[in-house]
Formats: sequence, structure tokens, C-alpha cells
Amino acid sequence: MNRQLTPDGVLRLINGYWATGIIGAAATHSLFTHLEAGADTVSRLAVAARISERGTQTLLDGLVSLGLVELDDGRYRNGAEASAFLVEGKPSSLSSLAQLKLNQMAGLQVLPDVVRAGGPGVGAATEVADNPHWERVVPAIAAQSVPAAVIAADLLGLAEAGEISILDVGGGSGIYSAIWLERNPAARSTQLDWAPVNAIAGKLVAERGVADRFTCIDGDFHTTDFGTAAYDLALYSHVAHQEGADGNVEAFTRLREALKPGGALVVCDYVVDGDRSGPPFALIFASEMLLKSNQGGTWTRDQYHAWLTQAGFEDITFHDAAPATLIIAR
Repeated sequence: MNRQLTPDGVLRLINGYWATGIIGAAATHSLFTHLEAGADTVSRLAVAARISERGTQTLLDGLVSLGLVELDDGRYRNGAEASAFLVEGKPSSLSSLAQLKLNQMAGLQVLPDVVRAGGPGVGAATEVADNPHWERVVPAIAAQSVPAAVIAADLLGLAEAGEISILDVGGGSGIYSAIWLERNPAARSTQLDWAPVNAIAGKLVAERGVADRFTCIDGDFHTTDFGTAAYDLALYSHVAHQEGADGNVEAFTRLREALKPGGALVVCDYVVDGDRSGPPFALIFASEMLLKSNQGGTWTRDQYHAWLTQAGFEDITFHDAAPATLIIAR
């Protein structure tokens, strides 16, 4: 007998914006942090967060529904994912990102028009050097790169690599440099990014105690010289999705020239399968690029392989760093 279809799944997706709202509001009031500290009832949590009991109960109901918070005999606690990724102060905390996304929800209203046009149009993209939103965006997105940075460090054997030089193109928060320099006390890293972004990175790297081996080049990577045979490692993390095919091939070619013989390029991004059937996060992230860039997207493994080969790389491997993929090219 066939199972009768119900609209439950579709209704949950249509109302999916509630997940962003609930998680963003909970992060704004530090609910995950208070839960982690032992505020395990509605009344205790309301007092700790300085919010109403009605509001607290509503957020907890939503978080239980989303599977982020667990309820046992009237007591609430963070689930494993909330404990790992939503408690403030932890290196991998995405709490600030949750609040950022809550504020960006209204921007989705233009998606039907952007879909029709095929992009946001001239002047609509936010990727410009002097945009004041970097002060909030750059620190908020740093934590999502922590797992991939750690995986890459292990894959490359950075701890035992000795005196190496690193070029991080479009390095943003500097989180890769911070983690890699912590792993290897003999390494040095140079970040190329816009001056306002580099200033933010400098603060993060200083907080991690490795600022003495971190330098910045202020500029646009499209036009700034990378040098020739100057670096042992080069990093191109979450930049490729902002570029089209020609832009990525051009960048990969210049990065190949910037590497010393035997050097490696690390690319990190949301990579989709060849038939575009998955992974889910990489597929849905394409809409972010449609909204915010006129040439970006989420690219397939085959496209990355072809672009890197065209740029002169011969040994190209792919490694899981969910939801991202790491590509190591030599």
C-alpha cells in the first residue's frame, strides 16, 4: 500500500526562514552559551539571558524542533552540534554568523528578479574594499573555515614542514594563517587582501599570538603581483566561487608561477558533483552567488580539475572538509 503524501515536508521548507530567525535570535541572546553553562530550565535560561520566559520557551520549542537542543524530563541541554558550533568563545563558533544571516534575510526578496536577470547587475555586488560591512562579516565567517584549515594542515604535514613561506590570496579573517602558523612555529605567512580586511586579520592573528610571522599586502588580487617562485604554499580559500572560469584560470596560473618548485596550491570551496546532484550545501550556496556576484557560482570537480590543469598543475587531489572540499594541486 502506497504511503499517503502529506504536505509536512514542503511546509517545513516553505517556512524554513523560521530556522534562520530562531537560531539567529537564540544566538543574539546567547542561549546556547547559557545552556552550556548549566541554565537548563526555562526560568533559569530566561534570567541568564535577561529575556521573557514566554520568549525563552518559544525559542526552546523551535530549537528542539530543529534538533539543536534536547529536552529530557523538563531539562534542556545543547545537542552535540549546538555545543560544538554555537557556543560563544569556542574557536569553531558560528554564533556571529547566525546573527549575520538573520539580518540578511530581507535580501532574499529580490531573488526572483535576480533569477530572471541572471545576476544582481552592475554595482549591486557587495565585494568592494571600502564596504563597512567587512567589520562584521569577516569575523563572523572566520569560524566556518576552522575545520578545513585544520584538515589541510594535517594533509600537508605542516607541523613537520620546517621553514616554509605561505601566500594566502583573499585571506579575509586570517584564520588559515593563524592556524597554520600555530601548527608550524618556523613558518611565515603573507596575506593579500584589501586594506580594511587585512586590518581585521591582523587583530585575529595577534590574538592567536603569531603576528610576528604574519605580513599583509594591501591590494586587489586581480591586479597585484604574486611574485615568481616565492612561496612553498599558496591558499585560495572561498574565492573561486566569486569568480568565473576565466578569472579562476588566470588566478591559478599566476599562483602556479608564484610557487617554488615542488610547492602546493590549496583551494577550499563548496564543490559540487559532476552531475550537480550534490552535496546539498554546495548546491544551495549557488543562490548566494547569484544574489551577490555577476559571474560566480558553485563549480564542479571536473571544472576545477580542468582549470588547474590548464594553469600548469599536474597532481590534483580532492579531500572532504564538509561542507567544503579541499583541493591540493602541485
